[in-house]
Amino acid sequence: MGEFCRSTIFFSDQHLCYADILPPSQVRARIEVAVLNFLKALSSNSPSISDLSLISRNSNNIRVCRGLLTGDSWIFLSHSFCTRSLTRENSAKSFIRVWKVMEMCYQILVQEKRVTQRELYYKLLCDSPDYFTSQLQVNRTIQDLVALLRCSRYSLGIMASSRGAIAGRLLLQEPDKEVVDCSTCGSSGYAISGDLELLEKLTMETDARYIIMVEKHAIFQRLAEDRVFNQIPCILITAKGFPDIATRFLLHRMCRMFPNLPVLGLVDWNPAGLAILCTFKFGSIGMGLEAYRYACNVKWLGLRKDDINQLIPEECLVPLKPRDLQIAKSLMSSEILQDSYKEEVAAMVQSGRRAEIEALYCHGYDYLVKFLATKIVQANYL
Repeated sequence: MGEFCRSTIFFSDQHLCYADILPPSQVRARIEVAVLNFLKALSSNSPSISDLSLISRNSNNIRVCRGLLTGDSWIFLSHSFCTRSLTRENSAKSFIRVWKVMEMCYQILVQEKRVTQRELYYKLLCDSPDYFTSQLQVNRTIQDLVALLRCSRYSLGIMASSRGAIAGRLLLQEPDKEVVDCSTCGSSGYAISGDLELLEKLTMETDARYIIMVEKHAIFQRLAEDRVFNQIPCILITAKGFPDIATRFLLHRMCRMFPNLPVLGLVDWNPAGLAILCTFKFGSIGMGLEAYRYACNVKWLGLRKDDINQLIPEECLVPLKPRDLQIAKSLMSSEILQDSYKEEVAAMVQSGRRAEIEALYCHGYDYLVKFLATKIVQANYL
């Protein structure tokens, strides 16, 4: 990525920060340097406990990179720092948590193992119950450590926990394994591994013309069961809700391998559905140092306001929830969101309603495939 940023005319890396993918030996070396610097400050003539200087993940530190020709966009973080300090009451525990997670990651790397965030949480809960009481604390501390050491979570020995699945016109082959035809995997599809290294090594072949990212597993199952890929030459992929890292990584890799295949997003017409699509499209703020590794240029196929006005009966619409309005407010204030997307959010808020993809079933269970085919033929996506 470093070479890409330095060599391309589309991006400049002078204000951008990103996390490196490093072998275990180099990550251990960075941890050892951090420990030595800490001890050096303690043993100096004027002993002190040095603060931890981290790349800030605050929304004010977001920068957006856009390709001049491709239209692709990714979230990056700039060189703005925040600190974790033992001497400040509001960050003392966070300071200690970083060192606790750093110690655990060092042990994992020495043992040549990989763990999920959930496994790490329970280990820390047992070893340091005074500092870790929730999964969220562990997740945030991992991102603190990424921001401190400037290396990816995977480089720290932390493996993605995947919920995703894939189906359709795609042949996959893991190293030293048989070829898997994803069109024969049934309605549940092929389970996506959480091992990013394995996903990077997958051999893939396809004759598809589209990739369809489906928000919900139930819709994915319906489309796979109806074998939509026989009528529309496509690959289906779902994260079964909010996108996990492994599913995003595999979709990003498919975009690199098959750059001529448009990626089309099928999500509910509500703020949460659009937030899911945007996470696939731009990456997430919390993982700003790694966002570019998981982002791809997803186009919004549906549901959109025109679909709602033309196809969805009034009785199939349901009121927006308070959580929907919170997400809508966040989307409307986003600098990265394009105007056409904001218009859709404004329409949701103005109507006070939302619609699920399943509302299309009022036209029959087989209508969903017809809906997709019509939209794709008309190139009706944003």
